[in-house]
Amino acid sequence: MSTYTERDQIVAELRQADKLLLTTHENPDGDALGSLLGMHQILQQLGKDPVMFMAGDEFPLPHEYRHMDLGEVVNDPPSDLNERTVVFLDCGNIDRMPVDFLQDDALHVLNIDHHHDNTRFGTVNLVVAHASCTAEIVLEIGRELGADITKPIAESLYVALVTDTGKFMFGNTTSESHQMAADLIEAGVDPAEIHRRLYEGLPYARLQLLARALNRVQRFDDGITMTHLTRDDFTEANALETDSEGIVDHLRSVESTAVAVLVRDLLAPDRAGWRKVSLRATDGRVDVSIIARGFTGGGHRQAAGFSTQLSIDELAERVRREVGEQLNDPA
Repeated sequence: MSTYTERDQIVAELRQADKLLLTTHENPDGDALGSLLGMHQILQQLGKDPVMFMAGDEFPLPHEYRHMDLGEVVNDPPSDLNERTVVFLDCGNIDRMPVDFLQDDALHVLNIDHHHDNTRFGTVNLVVAHASCTAEIVLEIGRELGADITKPIAESLYVALVTDTGKFMFGNTTSESHQMAADLIEAGVDPAEIHRRLYEGLPYARLQLLARALNRVQRFDDGITMTHLTRDDFTEANALETDSEGIVDHLRSVESTAVAVLVRDLLAPDRAGWRKVSLRATDGRVDVSIIARGFTGGGHRQAAGFSTQLSIDELAERVRREVGEQLNDPA
């Protein structure tokens, strides 16, 4: 089935459905949240009854996203779930939303995403791998549904766009990305204000975590820049898990880095011994999503992640081996 036919089918189903449940992946980033909220606002404008769902343990959100109007998010399945069309946004595989009721095969699922390795787990799948962000697809769908792209909708989608393109610096930035930005600015977005909300006025705890992470940086001659944060680091800095946001990008900027790696201990009592690993590639030589999928994680070619119980040393050895295999692959 062609992408155009899939888009037509998604649009037709959204137009027909009256009641929907919208969700995204665990540990949501800017594209996940912006696409979720933008789609919700579009559907509400069209007279639909959409409900946004995220698990309660996703809150509080990272500091930069707390300005977003997500007060209507529910943390429990609605009583009329079986009457709702379920819409997954920016979720590459169903395992990235580990909530039992959403794993039910009886659900009618629309899967809207831009991850190139999406497993097409939906009843209907619209996966546009060349899109810079899922919000780019949401904007197109909104237009096809006849929605008016108001300032609140534009702001939600702009947050998704600017974060997933790394402020228009990542390799997924295209002419379509800049055209989308221009259209959203025309709809009322103030880029400077969005930048302030996302990247300024951040908690002091972040600086303390960054200092600890930079103090432990390891450089490997196979192009890897790696560091880690322990439970004690978070306690001593009086920091939340989300305060580690952005640290891996500091590593990514180091000269001769092919892959940047941030490993941090997970803090929830039931995740003791588990670590979250964030991977960033600097160019097209290494596809970090391949490495992440080996741990049942996922993501993009240049940005991916997973959780593991391996030790720091075991992780370093495995990542070095897998990065080396890709760098030395003659293909």
